[in-house]
Amino acid sequence: MDVFSDLIRGVRSHGSLFGSSTLSPPWSLHFVDGAPLTLCAVLTGAGWIVPEDGRPELLRAGETIIVRGPATFTFVDEVDTSAEPIVCGEACATPELGGTRHRLGWVDDPGGETTLIVGAYPVRGEIGRPLLDALPVVLRVDAGGAGDPVLDHLAAEVAIDAPGQQVVLDRLLDWMLVCSLREWFDRPGGEPPAWWAAQRDPVVGDALRLLHAEPAAPWTVGALAGRTGVSRSTLAKRFADLVGEPPLTYLTRWRMTLAADLLTGEESATISDIARTVGYSDPFGFSAAFKRVRGVNPSEFRRGALQRS
Repeated sequence: MDVFSDLIRGVRSHGSLFGSSTLSPPWSLHFVDGAPLTLCAVLTGAGWIVPEDGRPELLRAGETIIVRGPATFTFVDEVDTSAEPIVCGEACATPELGGTRHRLGWVDDPGGETTLIVGAYPVRGEIGRPLLDALPVVLRVDAGGAGDPVLDHLAAEVAIDAPGQQVVLDRLLDWMLVCSLREWFDRPGGEPPAWWAAQRDPVVGDALRLLHAEPAAPWTVGALAGRTGVSRSTLAKRFADLVGEPPLTYLTRWRMTLAADLLTGEESATISDIARTVGYSDPFGFSAAFKRVRGVNPSEFRRGALQRS
């Protein structure tokens, strides 16, 4: 399991396609749910994405913009449009309310000039948090990349009404998100997060894959170095230089991230159960590590998460 695959597994589309609309100016669609991630792609025409706290971004045919919540945003024909905003919230995203192209709150004009596809992604738990933290409020991916064929498939799928359509759309949206994020992280002159760049290193990349594949294993720097075929000192230096922290510090933080999700997602699991799952035979040692990383002990974290939910 590589780092990106682990981080993005908590970011999945599930019945979250707001819809596709063919629009004639003037128009203004106001997305009010503040989803953690929202992907917007234009099939034909153009429009403007206007974040709640940010500068407007022109979105042309074949281009994709990803908006990071919780702030809301609008999609308009012109920045100073005269159109009255149509509110698109949770009701627009509910599959039971109608076919993909005719959801509640959407304008659909067969003669329109701009066709927009929008998908919202919930981010469950703590695992996807490092991914969200690495993204700006708005990121753009130009046409001409690996996402173009996926966008073609999306365009074909939203034009029909067939059994299993929502499942197909969800998986295409997931594919489109992965393609878009890959291209954005690898863009010329970009500054990707340390964990993204480190994956490409032949030594540190192997070490990261091992830690993510076997987080509960009794890792030492020596054991990790042996598995990657280098000396302890070489691994320790390269890992710290590329990731920004020592291997075992990284492992502890990742274990506590996994534990945080288990504490909130597995209510019947005891602290001892979760400790063993993430590599601790002693629940007291686990609790001390959790409090050191998270600032509260596991029981307090669980109570706070349940109260918030």
